[in-house]
Amino acid sequence: MSAVAGTTTGADRRPEGVGAPEDAKEPGAEAPARSGPSPLRLLLTRVRPHRGVLARAGLLSLTGSAAGLAMPLMAKYAVDAFAAGSSPVAPLVALTALVLAGACLSAYGRYLMARTGEGVVLRARDQLVGRIMRLKVPAVDRLTPGDLQSRVTSDTTLLRTVLSSGLVESFNSVLMLLGTVAFMAYMDVTLLGVTLVVIVGIGAVTALLMPRIQRAQLRAQESVGAMGAALDRVLQAFRTVKASGAEERETAAVAEAARHAHDRGVSVAKWSSVSDVTMMMSIQLAFLAVLGVGGARVASGSLDISSLIAFLLYLFYLMGPIGGLVEGWTGLQSGLAAVRRIDEVESLPGEPSEGFGGLKEGGGGPLRVTFQDVAFGYGDERAPAHKGVTFEVPAGGMVALVGPSGAGKSTVFSLLERFYDHDGGTITVAGRDIRDWPLGELRASLAYVEQDAPVLAGTLRENLLFAAPDAPEDRLTEAVARTRLDTLVARLPDGLDTAVGHRGVTLSGGERQRIAIARALLRRPRLLLLDEVTSQLDAVNEQALRDVILELAQQTTVLVIAHRLSTVCHADRIVVLEEGRVRTAGTHEELITSDDLYRELATTQLAAEVR
Repeated sequence: MSAVAGTTTGADRRPEGVGAPEDAKEPGAEAPARSGPSPLRLLLTRVRPHRGVLARAGLLSLTGSAAGLAMPLMAKYAVDAFAAGSSPVAPLVALTALVLAGACLSAYGRYLMARTGEGVVLRARDQLVGRIMRLKVPAVDRLTPGDLQSRVTSDTTLLRTVLSSGLVESFNSVLMLLGTVAFMAYMDVTLLGVTLVVIVGIGAVTALLMPRIQRAQLRAQESVGAMGAALDRVLQAFRTVKASGAEERETAAVAEAARHAHDRGVSVAKWSSVSDVTMMMSIQLAFLAVLGVGGARVASGSLDISSLIAFLLYLFYLMGPIGGLVEGWTGLQSGLAAVRRIDEVESLPGEPSEGFGGLKEGGGGPLRVTFQDVAFGYGDERAPAHKGVTFEVPAGGMVALVGPSGAGKSTVFSLLERFYDHDGGTITVAGRDIRDWPLGELRASLAYVEQDAPVLAGTLRENLLFAAPDAPEDRLTEAVARTRLDTLVARLPDGLDTAVGHRGVTLSGGERQRIAIARALLRRPRLLLLDEVTSQLDAVNEQALRDVILELAQQTTVLVIAHRLSTVCHADRIVVLEEGRVRTAGTHEELITSDDLYRELATTQLAAEVR
């Protein structure tokens, strides 16, 4: 077979760090820097629609936290009341009321932030999935399903974290830090100076750790995506793995990817722990310094014991804002790495977002197709797939493409569907340059039955109606009968509404092929592309399907890739491809006597069923 649709091309460039080959970059390797908006700006763009709710949530959380700022002051008044022999009831009641009010306000504020975070995640997932669906085929070919799933799931989930503990909590922590410092200044400026000298000195050391945390977080997220890709590779070929006795090798490969993810996660944990411990150590050292200086001042009579107690309480209260600031900064780095990975997908080349509703009934007749000196290469180490291909497919009738593997047959279909754009020459459909067709209108006029006849998880009915969801029941019944699927429907427990399993695992290869063909019939295309559609059919079903194809060829244009002689010999015209060029063309009778390659194919590959 020729180079199939889905082979990598160098014509479409990906953003750096996206979909790099396995041998070029180990799992979890850091993506190179990209041009464009900074991750912080991209994050703020996603947050902007929710800024009102986030402001309210932040204000509630801030108010609840601010209520706690008065607690050490109330404690001072209670200690003073005890020392003076007065009743401490009033300060204690006020202290209790502050605790309850602060807890309620903080809880509601956190709920609003969490709800808003879920909304941001939902919006990001909707946009990302929509973008993935509109990506060009070459862009998806260079990525792996596991990595894409990781970006849609785990990376978008980090956006929620960055909202709650990243932006809002960091902002609140800054305000709380300033408020706490203000109260400490009110208590004693000298002790505040001692505190700040210790905290600022160690804080500067912590700031130096933040770039390391950011790099480690990005690598950790990339390694999770690589692990998902390794697991997806196994699951996509699960039966092949078992039949080949490769369970241990594949388990080791996935385990190796998991170890990379583990190592990257440990690296994040290491640097985050160093950062957390450093900040907590600053509080403890500050406590010792304040206790020493403050104790000396109490002993000298220049400071009340109640003021020292209140100051120490504020010092411990300082742990909350500082810890929140560190956690928020760490969460912000995770969020920025996630936004960067999400934006990498959104920056990949995509197809136009025009409607793909298709043509109305009677919207046009069979299409004529012309290839004129078409050149195309996938951009890798292989030779170009097409080197000046020229042939014509008349409107109506059946044309067959034959040739050895790698001749460029399936590439013809990929170019007609515009999965790829040709590099040179001209492709016209109905006398119109293929690039001038709106993509939705072009694909609505075509039906493509792939060689592996993919079936999606869901019911048989959903698979049959996949390309024509509005087809009436009588057309569905007709398509089922014409493709001899009625016996399958009769034996299924729920008929058309029976689930067919993941990738049609409950169906045979021939049944999947017939489902794909019935799906194409329901589309009522103006050009039908069939890629080895009889390769898995028995003789009876092949004969029935061949009759259906010949009948369709009287109503539409059929372009078929086939190796079987029974399919090819009935074609109105046969185009022989070899090494990316058209070798010759004609009818079966003409070619069998005039072309050595076709004669060889006819007596070997094409006549395989005779042996």
